[in-house]
Amino acid sequence: MARVALVTGGSRGIGAAISKALKAAGYAVAANYAGNDDAANAFKAETGIPVYKWNVADYEECKAGAAQVEADLGPIDIVVANAGITRDAPFHKMTPEQWRQVIDTNLTGVFNTVHPVWPGMRERKFGRVVVISSVNGQKGQFAQVNYAATKAGDIGIVRSLAQEGARAGITANAVCPGYIATEMVMAVPEKVRESIIAQIPAGRLGEPEEIARCVAFLVSDDAGFINGSTISANGAQFFG
Repeated sequence: MARVALVTGGSRGIGAAISKALKAAGYAVAANYAGNDDAANAFKAETGIPVYKWNVADYEECKAGAAQVEADLGPIDIVVANAGITRDAPFHKMTPEQWRQVIDTNLTGVFNTVHPVWPGMRERKFGRVVVISSVNGQKGQFAQVNYAATKAGDIGIVRSLAQEGARAGITANAVCPGYIATEMVMAVPEKVRESIIAQIPAGRLGEPEEIARCVAFLVSDDAGFINGSTISANGAQFFG
């Protein structure tokens, strides 16, 4: 029986690439999404991957959503916490609401997603948790105090979960993408996009599939001794 993988934010962008890669690798994939019904239904029609709508910022919705996935597909052995939002503003203009929304989704959302399925992983002595962080969680970014804080916090989550889960056969790792050619990045003005690419030694944006391949490896049996690690996939965009 195929292992079940839950991918939050799994019907668009990097999440969609991850969902497709895991299905191709033989997993039974459930793709969570927050609100875009048209995109989710189009993704389901294209891939055959079932989609589930809930808000990762709400613990009870996450708990109910995970229970529905397990009722439909079986116990969740793999969680890819990919869902995230931005509410960018310079710090002196950032509102408490902009701060709270990003914290609730990008940081608390990881807790809400993993916590309901963690006991089952411990009981079955197997689990894979991958959190999609960001290069900006490693280096910071102008007008992204809220976002950078959550993505740095995500790295702390996996390092701690790794220590708690290791003896139960559970691994927890983070992937920090650099700038990826998603719909969001491609929508920025061309001059802005060119300035971004100029900062990347590889001279190009990454592809969502390149992040998906990192995830596919981390959730595999071959990666069982990789735990509490952070993979940077950023085209050599290093920093002090």
